[in-house]
Amino acid sequence: MRVHLDCFPCFLKQAIIAVRLGTPNETLQAEILKEVLDEIKATDLSRPPAYSSTFLHRKIRQLLGKDPFKDIKSEYNRIAKGLYPELKKKIQKSDNPLMTAVRLAIAGNVIDFGIFTSFDIIGTIDRALNLPLSVDDSEAFRAALDEQGKVIYLLDNCGEIVFDRLLIEVLIRMGKHVRAVVKGSPVLNDSTIEDAVETGLIDICDVMDNGSDCVGTILDFVSSELKQQLKETNLVISKGQGNFETLVDLDNDLKDKKIFFLFQSKCDVVSAELGMPRGAMLLRQL
Repeated sequence: MRVHLDCFPCFLKQAIIAVRLGTPNETLQAEILKEVLDEIKATDLSRPPAYSSTFLHRKIRQLLGKDPFKDIKSEYNRIAKGLYPELKKKIQKSDNPLMTAVRLAIAGNVIDFGIFTSFDIIGTIDRALNLPLSVDDSEAFRAALDEQGKVIYLLDNCGEIVFDRLLIEVLIRMGKHVRAVVKGSPVLNDSTIEDAVETGLIDICDVMDNGSDCVGTILDFVSSELKQQLKETNLVISKGQGNFETLVDLDNDLKDKKIFFLFQSKCDVVSAELGMPRGAMLLRQL
């Protein structure tokens, strides 16, 4: 994945969403937007869009003096926790609990304030459970699980983390050791340790942070501890579009790992790269 021209208006849209969440002061909003235009101008066209978004949002947090997504993250964790009991029942009643949990995890990927300001969670759940996946590498996924006892699960957004918990619970019942990975500090509405605590994920599996505030998983910037864990683990579940952007073109030690991407294609650029319509749902092996 590389930055396209169509990424530039998206960068600006992300900035507008963030400053509006961060302050009601319209004068300050405009001042911050003018400041972050320098970050947009400095975009490295050879890197994934998530790379540029990282520096953009770092600048916004610095200028605001706070995380603009903090309150909305807690709100969507609360909403998702309210859905959890019914979603768990769907998995328990399913003839294929693993794939039902996978589909629900993909449905949860719609919760993304970096791209949307509103979304239809219930409608997306129904679509994920009843329509074919645009890419369905479930047989390879099941085979990889049969072979591997340890899984690294790269988490994405708040709220969505509850949907990931459902899949992680199924993996644990299958006898897998799961290590969930959150961001090292706030960026966008991505999950951090605080979200893992708030949603109870930390009570059911190992959770570590990646030592980074990057959008996605930029291997140049993550902690040596995560690099070591990735080196020692052959099966990786990668949630979300940001992780897809930053991991799909690997030219390093991870290229021989079994990496499965679970996400929805939420922008025109990624959809064009995939050759699929916007909104496509994928369980795709690297």
